[in-house]
Amino acid sequence: MENKKNIRRVTTQELESYLESKGEKKFRAKQIIEWLWQKQVATFEEMTNLSKSIREELNTDFYIHRAQVSSTQTSNDKTIKVAFTLEDGHVVEGVLIPSGDRLTACISSQVGCKLGCTFCATASLGFQRDLYPDEIVDQVVEIDKIANKTYDQSLTNIVYMGMGEPLMNYDYVVESVRWLTSEKGLGISHKRITLSTVGLDEQIKKLADEDLKINLALSLHAADDDKRNEIVPVNKRYPLPKLIDALKYFYEKTGSRITIEYILFKNFNDSLDDASKLATFCKNFPVKVNIIEYNPVEGSTLERADDKEMEQFVEFLREKINIIVNVRRSRGKDIDAACGQLANKLHHKK
Repeated sequence: MENKKNIRRVTTQELESYLESKGEKKFRAKQIIEWLWQKQVATFEEMTNLSKSIREELNTDFYIHRAQVSSTQTSNDKTIKVAFTLEDGHVVEGVLIPSGDRLTACISSQVGCKLGCTFCATASLGFQRDLYPDEIVDQVVEIDKIANKTYDQSLTNIVYMGMGEPLMNYDYVVESVRWLTSEKGLGISHKRITLSTVGLDEQIKKLADEDLKINLALSLHAADDDKRNEIVPVNKRYPLPKLIDALKYFYEKTGSRITIEYILFKNFNDSLDDASKLATFCKNFPVKVNIIEYNPVEGSTLERADDKEMEQFVEFLREKINIIVNVRRSRGKDIDAACGQLANKLHHKK
């Protein structure tokens, strides 16, 4: 396969030029793209509206590879953690999260991560590489198959909240969103997709200008630069004033309410003073806040906040600011559910 190209990493223009060089019409490229991205075929032989000769030519010069489900873990709360093995042997993970009538796929955008957030299991993997658009889309396709098989229901939501920082893999992530939402691809509504970032201000502004119409979530975890610097090192480069400006710009351009993700850590960011700072931060633009119970990670000194502190923190927010505050309990406590844990374990088995 050393001389063959992965056909899902070839542009439409390249595919059209290739077909013309073989004496074929350009419109065949559209048919091939539909087979690859909408119908998700695994072989050229399945492309039945193409002549046998075209299929043979394609098979000679290209190959189709899809990320493979290498293991799954099912929690007592029905959360399903999925490990995917990629073409080069790297492992990434996704999660299927059932909640009421919602089935959410949490997907990865990178193998490992550069950012080194102290509460995240992915940080201990280091950074390996960005995921290609096809590898991101494959996670959605396979998790959707698991959802239908297990719950007899398709996915309702997709969140880029798995391994990696999506905005550090900007071009491939945006392209993957386009394939997920395009009629040539999976045709998923933009409104059902959320991208979560620790807050890269230039990239947030760039995303606002894309007209993607997806939702944005900010992994904040401290509304104080000194504290945030401790747990999210990249905050030193993108401090909160810069982040506020970028989020204001995003809201002005998109009209989309921003979700603030805030994990509560014991004796670190769970005081009423911390809640007051968060309330002040949230006055800058329309938001909803998700207060998240921490799923402890091996090697981190951070601990889950006590229930009493969590209740007081949430109650303070609900009284002080007129916004939606949701509490997200930790999912999959009995499996390797924290982001990066399963992939980390499989990585070290190699």
